[in-house]
Amino acid sequence: MKSRIENGSDNNLSDMGLINVLSHQKEIKRRLPWYYAPSFLILWVALFYAIVFPLYHRLPDSVMISDESRKPGEFVAERAQRLLYKYDRIGPKVVGSVANEVTTVAFIKEEVENVRAAMRTDLYDLELDVQQPSGAYMHWQMVNMYQGVQNVAVKLSSKSSNSSSYVLMNSHFDSKPTSPGSGDDGTMVVVMLEVLRQMSISETVFEHPIVFLFNGAEENPLEASHGFITQHKWAPNCKALINLEVAGSGGRDLLFQSGPNNPWLIKYYNQNAKHPFGTTMAEEIFQSGILPSDSDFRIFRDYGQLPGLDMAQISNGYVYHTVFDNVQVIPLASLQSSGDNALSLVRGFANAYELSGSEDYSEGHAVFFDYLGLFFVYYTETTGIILNCCIAVISLILVGCSLLRMARESNASLGQISIWFSIILGLHVLGMLLSLGLPLLMAVLYDAGERSLTYFSNNWLVIGLFVVPAIIGQVFPLTLYYTLKPNEKISHSNHLQMSLDAHCVLLALIAIILTAVSLRTPYLCMMSMLFYSGAVLINLLSTLHDRGYLWVFAVQILQVMPFLYFCYLFYTFLQVFFPMLGRFGHGTNPDLLIGLICALGTFFALGFVAPLINMFRWPKLVLLGLGVVTFIFSMIAVSDVGFPYRAKTNVMRIHFEHVRRIFYEYDGSVSLSDSGYYFDFQDRRLYYPLEDSSLNLTGMVSTSTYCDKYLMCGVPCFNHRWCKTREKSHWLPREKQVTLPGPTSMKLLSKTVLESGKVARFEFEMSGPPHMSLFIQPLDGVSVEDWSFIRNQLDEPQTYSAPYQIFFAYGNDNSPLKFHIDLAKSSGDFNAPTFQLGFAASFVSYDYERDADGLQFIADFPDFAHVMEWPTLYERYIF
Repeated sequence: MKSRIENGSDNNLSDMGLINVLSHQKEIKRRLPWYYAPSFLILWVALFYAIVFPLYHRLPDSVMISDESRKPGEFVAERAQRLLYKYDRIGPKVVGSVANEVTTVAFIKEEVENVRAAMRTDLYDLELDVQQPSGAYMHWQMVNMYQGVQNVAVKLSSKSSNSSSYVLMNSHFDSKPTSPGSGDDGTMVVVMLEVLRQMSISETVFEHPIVFLFNGAEENPLEASHGFITQHKWAPNCKALINLEVAGSGGRDLLFQSGPNNPWLIKYYNQNAKHPFGTTMAEEIFQSGILPSDSDFRIFRDYGQLPGLDMAQISNGYVYHTVFDNVQVIPLASLQSSGDNALSLVRGFANAYELSGSEDYSEGHAVFFDYLGLFFVYYTETTGIILNCCIAVISLILVGCSLLRMARESNASLGQISIWFSIILGLHVLGMLLSLGLPLLMAVLYDAGERSLTYFSNNWLVIGLFVVPAIIGQVFPLTLYYTLKPNEKISHSNHLQMSLDAHCVLLALIAIILTAVSLRTPYLCMMSMLFYSGAVLINLLSTLHDRGYLWVFAVQILQVMPFLYFCYLFYTFLQVFFPMLGRFGHGTNPDLLIGLICALGTFFALGFVAPLINMFRWPKLVLLGLGVVTFIFSMIAVSDVGFPYRAKTNVMRIHFEHVRRIFYEYDGSVSLSDSGYYFDFQDRRLYYPLEDSSLNLTGMVSTSTYCDKYLMCGVPCFNHRWCKTREKSHWLPREKQVTLPGPTSMKLLSKTVLESGKVARFEFEMSGPPHMSLFIQPLDGVSVEDWSFIRNQLDEPQTYSAPYQIFFAYGNDNSPLKFHIDLAKSSGDFNAPTFQLGFAASFVSYDYERDADGLQFIADFPDFAHVMEWPTLYERYIF
């Protein structure tokens, strides 16, 4: 009897197993053939190139001078371009050079007078003031001291207005060495001139005066804006700022900073900007400090408490700060785009009632973004918190309803559904980690093989190197689970629904966490959840939820809008970072950043798309095909195609100084006198790409070998960036002595022991070229008690430490700098060494000639390298 029962039971189990196998095979047959999967994925790629790519690069039609009579009051790009040709012909405009301090200032003044001649004198008043401020402030770790730099400030006001609140519009006219600066920031200089002209001839008057500030020392860095906001007579009246910058040459201008607080600024941007382009995510990234950039916006904000908008053209950043940043690479339509925005924003701000000063409108931050340039969305940070939390909760409720429906329509209990969903949610978390980890692993491997930046010129390589691995990582755990553990109690379509539901839950958790730490970027999660929840609601109400794979149509149709946005957003970041990584420094692997951007973009854009690979038969074969794609791209990347640099278009940036070093000991004797080239390489590959060229780098050593022996590692680091990386820089000895192209002087005027007997005052006078630096290092047992510079470094020892750097630059006033340093010594013996003083004099502009050996060395660089260089004297004294 027992045997029979057991046999019967075995037969039943066997029958059930056969039924399950047949059911599983039937379920597989229901899926689409595997060869449709590539078409499914290519469809989304096609959407990017058909919609996102053209909209991102879209620019408005240019208004020509001949159109002006038919289009009164509009920005005229052709006139701005004619001014840009004049600006470009001046050449590089380095602070202290004749080109910057004389020629460019005269150019701007002449054009302002041309505006005055055309102005409606019955409606407007125009004042022109050339300011030459001197001052100092802390810029990162150095005292940034300036003398006689120049600002050309123009105030335009309506005769009928008695407002004391001004709108400030700023751009800078100085440039880096070698670069004419036609993009950065000549584009915005001529835009402001044309905006000034249009406002001055308009028949419609405005309420608040407008100050157009053409500042002449932004690259130095940020000195002229500091001089204006802290010293100019009009500065206290400035209540709102529009800062115009360029991080490339051409394209649209990205709104990447606003505020601080004052969300009404974004409201006016929304109402007035003709070509909106901005995201609060860019603002949070820029203000985090990870980018090697800064702008005058920070100076106006920190020293003038001035709220405003910070905008910059971002396309073609490869020419930024190079000789190729000239008028030929700047599309006329880009001038029109920036001009349209600047003119409309000035008109809006000049009539803003918020500038009246009667109320405080600083209500916190704003969340803002444009959708493919078609429209702009903004709301307050408080509204963002409410939206993020509410959409997250609603999404979780709808996911719960979806799971309940599955339990009701299948043979599984709610408990079983919950267990399976928890497993899938865990696999989704694993998939998210893999989708981030695999691109980062690729970045580490390529960097270890000295193949970083392979995508620098051929940007499309990131698709195979980073995007495809992110897709594989995101999908692999789920695919493996569905393959190894088929479940017959619920349909495969329900399993896929659970995987997308799990992604929604993950987004909800991320949104809540990031919102809790006061970030505004979770609007990305909110947007993604909103459209998916809408699809779930449609499917639940229409019963498509329970009809096989039909629910996929609603989900994918509603995913098109967020997919296009996320592609647009992360494509923007890639366009910013691709060229920027050529000057990101060699201390960080740039592929990690690009890999992270690609991974995050894939996570958001394809989070509700990629798991549907499992809707097709043989999904493992699809993943294998994606792996083959990555392999092919990897092979291409290690070939000559992956060599980063291209002549004139995607150059390798080389910064170096022709250095004459003289180190004096305490008794006045010279312990070191030599010459060489001091390199501060700008990207991860250092000097290795130069080794196969005709350039002779024999004898080059790391400056780290000198750091224990000499002050500042024995090199005259130019500014805080150079000083930060001085231990990782390089020194190439030179046989012939560097010929200095101008006089310098560092004099000890007096040494006086003060009344206490423990402090001695050393008084100095220095003179030389427009860019000089001091490095002050007290010896053991000595401290700096006081000096004639600002005291931040002395009063904040927890932030600043010796050696102290004082950077000094002058514009139109070359009078010698006198200063003193008070040093305290417990022994009171000042007849022994007390401190080291380094003096660096940099002949940056081309007003100063390079010697013959230096010119030949420059000529030996390969054509894919762009050099920015200058002669420098570095003297070290012990007093």
